[in-house]
Amino acid sequence: QAKRKAAFGSVGRRIPYRILHLINQDGESLGNMHRAEALRLMDEQGLKLVLLHENVEPPVYKLMTGQQIHEEQLKRAEKKKASPKPGVVQKELTFSSAIAKNDFETKTKQIALWIEKKHHVKVTIRQAK
Repeated sequence: QAKRKAAFGSVGRRIPYRILHLINQDGESLGNMHRAEALRLMDEQGLKLVLLHENVEPPVYKLMTGQQIHEEQLKRAEKKKASPKPGVVQKELTFSSAIAKNDFETKTKQIALWIEKKHHVKVTIRQAK
């Protein structure tokens, strides 16, 4: 869980930078400002400050609601799930619904071999004419 928060950036009042670039919850840039001013805006609007880009000068922070933070974390988790993991090989086979018995047996043997080798296997079945 610590890694997931680190990937999304810090949330809340701890800001190690004196000057930061602030974006409001609608995505509009509020420009560069001192962290005290950003914290005052955060308190006034009842929002949280989230670090978006740390490797730029000044770092970019965004004011977000708790709901927006949650949705963004879900999006990033989905994207991470969808991307293939390094070292994992994905194999894909397409079957026709009118496949002959011996072809089917050959393909199932091939799938069994791939699974033994810890490959991810994706099987697609097409409907024959």
